[in-house]
Amino acid sequence: MQPLILHHYDGSPFSEKLRLIFGFKGLAWLSVKIPVIMPKPDVIALTGGYRKTPIAQVGADVYCDTALIARLIEQRAPTPSLFPHGAPLAPVLAQWADSTLFWTVIPYTMQPAGVAQVFKGVPPEVLKAFAADRAPFTATMRRQTVPDATAALTGYLADLEAQLADGRPYFLGTAASIADFSIAHCLWYVRRGGPVADILQPHARLAAWTDRMLAMGHGTPQPLSSADALAMAAAGTPVATAVQEGLGFEAGQAVTLCATDYGTDPVAGVLVGLSHHEAVLRRTDERAGTVHVHFPRAGYQIRQEQT
Repeated sequence: MQPLILHHYDGSPFSEKLRLIFGFKGLAWLSVKIPVIMPKPDVIALTGGYRKTPIAQVGADVYCDTALIARLIEQRAPTPSLFPHGAPLAPVLAQWADSTLFWTVIPYTMQPAGVAQVFKGVPPEVLKAFAADRAPFTATMRRQTVPDATAALTGYLADLEAQLADGRPYFLGTAASIADFSIAHCLWYVRRGGPVADILQPHARLAAWTDRMLAMGHGTPQPLSSADALAMAAAGTPVATAVQEGLGFEAGQAVTLCATDYGTDPVAGVLVGLSHHEAVLRRTDERAGTVHVHFPRAGYQIRQEQT
């Protein structure tokens, strides 16, 4: 089995979600550290324009969005499962956490006191560059103000605490699920905010649950250079995929694909895979070679290119 490569950086919340999943499953993985802000030439060589962090790679196949990457990890290492029997709503709760909860946590944590802690020791010019990089990235969104986010997060934390009131170890029962990891990376980020993390203090069960999640660790990462990852893509052959009938598109069509929420940079390629769960584009880069770029179907828009 080809190794799984994660392209990430230390402070990325969604990367922490996957790192904790590696720990949960006790997996070894290859770690490529990528820049926090653009330019990211090696990432773009693999994805064709998608710039959200993290991305995963297996040879000449590139996987975008943690919702899809989590399912890739599950296929490669089915136990312990991220989708336990008896918890069919785990992906739905995970989607809420990755979207609504996440975009409440970010403006709440990034108030001045939180920024001072998260970016402690970072030169002002670097912080300014980070803000400039993220501004167009989220230009399609109307972000919450700090008072709005504070009010919403206060309510969400109370609800999460109440879900654990019966003594269950995880949100949907006795087994951890994908929902736990999607919530965990959000609270991990709040904890990084120093004084603003005081909002978590009233919730003892939630604190114990967070400690338990973070104690899972990150598995066994091994460093890999970005150049070596590109070479592995160029030397590989993408997995075969198929376009299912009746889903509005045909195999071989030239299309663009982009996220519908934020970071909507389009990726152009040839449609080679499509189901209710996944869309796959074939594209060629002079350094990465021919790769298949995989996206979740939900949350992404496909458009046929006009000829």
